[in-house]
Amino acid sequence: MRVLFIHPNFPAQFRHLAKALGSQPNNQVIFATKNENPAWKIPGVTRAMYAPHRQPNRETHHYLQNFESAVLEGQAVYRTAEQLKKQGFVPDIIYGHSGWGGTLYMKDIFPHTPLMCYYEWFYNGYGADADFDPDDPLSVDDYLRIRSKNAPILIDLVNCDQGVSPTQWQRSQFPSEFHSKISVLHDGIDIDYFKPNPGAKLILPQLDLSHVHEIVTYVARGMEPYRGFPQMIESLAYILERRPHCHAVIVGSDRVAYGKSLPDGKTYKQYMLEKVPLDLSRVHFVGSLPYGQYLKVIQASSAHIYLTRPFVLSWSMLEAMSSGCLIIGSDTPPVKEVIKDGVNGLLVDFFSPKEIAERVDEVMKHPTRMAEIRGQARQTIIDKYSLQQLLSRHLQLMKKLAKCS
Repeated sequence: MRVLFIHPNFPAQFRHLAKALGSQPNNQVIFATKNENPAWKIPGVTRAMYAPHRQPNRETHHYLQNFESAVLEGQAVYRTAEQLKKQGFVPDIIYGHSGWGGTLYMKDIFPHTPLMCYYEWFYNGYGADADFDPDDPLSVDDYLRIRSKNAPILIDLVNCDQGVSPTQWQRSQFPSEFHSKISVLHDGIDIDYFKPNPGAKLILPQLDLSHVHEIVTYVARGMEPYRGFPQMIESLAYILERRPHCHAVIVGSDRVAYGKSLPDGKTYKQYMLEKVPLDLSRVHFVGSLPYGQYLKVIQASSAHIYLTRPFVLSWSMLEAMSSGCLIIGSDTPPVKEVIKDGVNGLLVDFFSPKEIAERVDEVMKHPTRMAEIRGQARQTIIDKYSLQQLLSRHLQLMKKLAKCS
C-alpha cells in the first residue's frame, strides 16, 4: 500500500500509524511535513518537505488570515505532491490533519485517491471553549473571526472520503450534517509504556524528590487559562498549606499553546507567581520533558491535576490514567467523556481552586480507597483507549478505504 501522510509537525498524531505501516516492506510510506528535526526518524517512512513560499499578508482582513495561511500551506503541499507524482508516486490513500491547509488540494492532484482527514476541532463561538470563561467575554469581532476559522475545515469536510475524530466530544463540535463522514477513533495510548510503577521515587536530572511521599503533578504543553493553569496555581496555595510535606511538579513550557497571551507581555507563570505567594522550594517547574522523564513524573504522582476548558482532550490525561494516576479533573465535557466521578477519577469545578485543594486533600487522606480508583483509571484505558486495540482498527479503516479506490 502506498500512503501519503500530511502534517506540518511530523509525526504528530500519525506516529504510531506511520511506524506500523513503515515496518511492512510491501508498503511505501511518504510523510509530507515542514518538520526537518533529525531526532524524529521512523524506519520505512520518507519525509517529503514542503514550505509555503510566503507568510499571510499583514493587510489581509484578520478574519481571513488563518484561511490565507491554510491556502499557502495547501499550495506548498500540492507542489510537493506534484513532484512525487512526476517521480511515479501515486498514493492508494492520503491521510492528513485538517485545519492547517495541507489537505486542501489533494483531490486536485490525486482525484482518484481516497482522502482521509483527522478532524481535531471545529471552532464554535457558542457553547464550548471560546465563551466558557465569564471573565473573558467575547466581542462581536471574536464571534465573526471564530466562525471564519472553519473555512479550510469545511472544504475538507466536503471533499474527504472519510474523517476521524479522537473523541465523541470533539466529533460533536462538527456540523451534524457531516457526522456520517466522521468516525470516532482515538490515536491510542501505549499501555505497555505508560504503566504504573508502584513505589516509584521521583528522580530527574534536575530534581531529586526521592524523599518526598506526597507529590501533586500537573502536565500541559503551555501554561495558560485553556488548561486551567491559573486555577491550578491558586489551588497550590491551599494544598501546600493543608499538606506541609507535599511538593508540586509542573511539566510544560512557559508559553501559550492555546488561547490568548497577556496584553502586557508577561507569561501566565510570571503573572500567577506575582499574584499567588507560594513556597517555591516545594513547587518545581521542570519545563517540557522527554518521554522517559515525563513518565517518571506521572508514575510518582500522588494526585494529578488535569483541567481543561471544553476543548480538545489532552493525550496527557489518558497517559496519566494508564500510568495509574489519581486524576483530579475538571467537570467539563471532554473530561467527563472519560472520567466518572469517584469511579476512575475525581471531578472538580474548573473555576474553584478551593475544591481542587479539597479533593487533593481527600486523595492523600484515603490511600486505600484511592488505590481502587487508580486501578479503574488504568482499566478504562486498557478497555477503551489502548493503542494495541485502536491501532489495528485505524489500519483496517485505512486499508478498507484504500481498496475502495
